[in-house]
Amino acid sequence: MAVVLTHNTYGKSNVRLTKVTRLPDRHELAQWSIDIQLDGDFAASYVAGDNRNVVATDTMKNTVYILARDRDLTDPESFALALGSHFLADYPQVALCRIDIRVEPWKRIAIDGSPHPHAFTGAEGGRRTCTVKSTRTERSIAAGIDELALLKTTDSAFRGFYRDAFTTLPEVDERIFATMLKTGWVYNETASDWNVHYAQIRQTLLQIFALHKSLAVQQTLHAMGAAVLETCPAVEEITLAMPNRHQLLVNLTPFGRDNPNCIFVATDEPFGLISGTLRRE
Repeated sequence: MAVVLTHNTYGKSNVRLTKVTRLPDRHELAQWSIDIQLDGDFAASYVAGDNRNVVATDTMKNTVYILARDRDLTDPESFALALGSHFLADYPQVALCRIDIRVEPWKRIAIDGSPHPHAFTGAEGGRRTCTVKSTRTERSIAAGIDELALLKTTDSAFRGFYRDAFTTLPEVDERIFATMLKTGWVYNETASDWNVHYAQIRQTLLQIFALHKSLAVQQTLHAMGAAVLETCPAVEEITLAMPNRHQLLVNLTPFGRDNPNCIFVATDEPFGLISGTLRRE
């Protein structure tokens, strides 16, 4: 029987990088987790244990630290592009380099209303991500937000859904809408300032979630994605995943008390998972 290796890729995952830039009046902090994956002429290592073309994953880790030492870490996209360019320029056996970066959110501690120059606290509100794929002839740049907790206490309903013999869910006109948004978008060739784009997209998502009168999670997801495409011409496509983190009304009648839609219990599972992708025509 003939066996063929049809595809291979390898790399280093979860390279933890912390960089402190010590400026005269303040310190800048960047803390990222980086994944590197290489595609190319590495089949001999799999088939025959011939490692002459293999770039050691420890070398990949060291490359992250050396390039971070020599560059300003203004945004994850620029650093991912620099890493991809390095691996393609230095190693002819590499055909494609994929870099994934997850940003650990930090913000300055406020002292008497002013940000402290070198003390930080964990920032809430999602984790910034990016994925850059580079070859010698083209590249693709995607970004996103992971673990963005969203909740609103009104303007959310769910009714008119298909019913059959197995359906017990009641229709509701007023419910808590809670989710943990994961979203990613693909930039087109007009993209330029990654930090400006990210801030604009994040604010658009938050604004539409807050203002949209939801008839279903699906409808709100579509409204959020459409608003990003309308307000940010640099985005070609966006995917959103919104798990429905149920908040269930507690039955207080056994205790002789009513519950006027105010006491709930949050549940982790099972949960509905709604996702969708929108792109420009």
